Amino acid sequence: MTDEAASLDAELDALDDTTLAVRDLISASQDLTARMARRMRMNVSDMTAILMLSERGPLGGTELARLLGVSTAAVTILVDRLERSGHVERSRDPDDGRRMRVSGTTAARTAALRAWMPAIQDLDEVCRSLSTAERAVARDILGRLAAAMARHAQV
Repeated sequence: MTDEAASLDAELDALDDTTLAVRDLISASQDLTARMARRMRMNVSDMTAILMLSERGPLGGTELARLLGVSTAAVTILVDRLERSGHVERSRDPDDGRRMRVSGTTAARTAALRAWMPAIQDLDEVCRSLSTAERAVARDILGRLAAAMARHAQV
């Protein structure tokens, strides 16, 4: 083991148990995304793109590429594939007719929700079991964690 690897392992060992629980939640989310992608017979990048479009609405190709962490050429191939399968559609940006934007289709949203709904309902059950005060604390903590992650997602 290199000195750097040993140092990084020591840093991991020193992390707070709550930090490790958040890491485990992120890992479980990634595993769930991979399983849902397989269930929908697509790859994880395609599933992630559909989820982003469902959550954020129509996006330009450059913005979608940035969010996925891929090149614009790669996102063009991804969008072509999703368009052929009926999961997305392209349209002109109403604010700038030179730009194209990508939107998820109703069929894609329905398929994704059908696949994800059991997991979402399980999460909702856990959240509803919390007291009002616990839910307020959880929302605050999760909001701050999401902001911390977003700071590191900007490249």
